[in-house]
Amino acid sequence: MESANRKLIRPSFTEIKEQLNAPRRSNQKKPVPPDQTNAENFYYVKQMQSKTPMVFVLRDGETLRGVIEWYDKTCLKINRDSEPNLLLYKPNIKYMYKDDQQA
Repeated sequence: MESANRKLIRPSFTEIKEQLNAPRRSNQKKPVPPDQTNAENFYYVKQMQSKTPMVFVLRDGETLRGVIEWYDKTCLKINRDSEPNLLLYKPNIKYMYKDDQQA
C-alpha cells in the first residue's frame, strides 16, 4: 500500500501575527449610560397616585409626615392632615420612606 501524500494544514506565521495584533472586541469601551433614568419621577408619580403616606427626614434631623401632592425639578408639595401643607426643597431632604404607622 502506498501512503497517501498528506499535507498538514496549519496557519502560517503571518496569519498568527495578524490575529494577535488585531483589535479585540472585548477591549471596546462600554456605551455611556443615559444621563437620566426617570426612576425618581416614576417613584414620585407612583406615590402620588396611591396617596402613600410618607416620612421625610430633613438634613437638620427634623421629621415630617405627609402625602406628595405634586413635584417638580426642585421641590415637593406635601399635604398634611392636621398641619399646614408644605413646599419642601429637594436639597433639604436627607431621605424619605413610606410611613408604616398610618397604613
